[in-house]
Amino acid sequence: MLSLLWLVFGSVLAIFRNRRDLIFENFVLRQQLAMLKRRRPRPALNLFDKLFWVAISRLWSQWKQALIVVSPETVVRWHQAGFRMYWRLISRVRGPVGRRPTPKEVRELIFRMVAENPTWGAPRIHGELLMLGFDISKRTISRWMKRAPRDPRAR
Repeated sequence: MLSLLWLVFGSVLAIFRNRRDLIFENFVLRQQLAMLKRRRPRPALNLFDKLFWVAISRLWSQWKQALIVVSPETVVRWHQAGFRMYWRLISRVRGPVGRRPTPKEVRELIFRMVAENPTWGAPRIHGELLMLGFDISKRTISRWMKRAPRDPRAR
């Protein structure tokens, strides 16, 4: 008798519900049923199942009410793990961060110019290197000038 009452009550509620919600609920319940039909003592969740629940949680606001197999916190955890994995992958794919190292040939050329021309500053050495075809900033040249040995025989 109680089950009949629940059936009638559920039917009356279904009349007033949005068609989109009914479609999503039907889709969700069918997916859970398919998962439970797998021949294992405990239904194992594969990657498709996890992606399905993460997508449904983003698309349908009432997804928690139709969830039977796992808890809503588990779905949120899967979503967070996927987000972490995505950003970990993105950060690994990108190239190295920071400035490119100055080639040894250019460093030695800067050291040589500083030693042979003590009155030259970074702008002059920058201009000379540009004429030789080396594109390097004045700031980098001034940093390497500070490290240059002043005596040409010290190298």
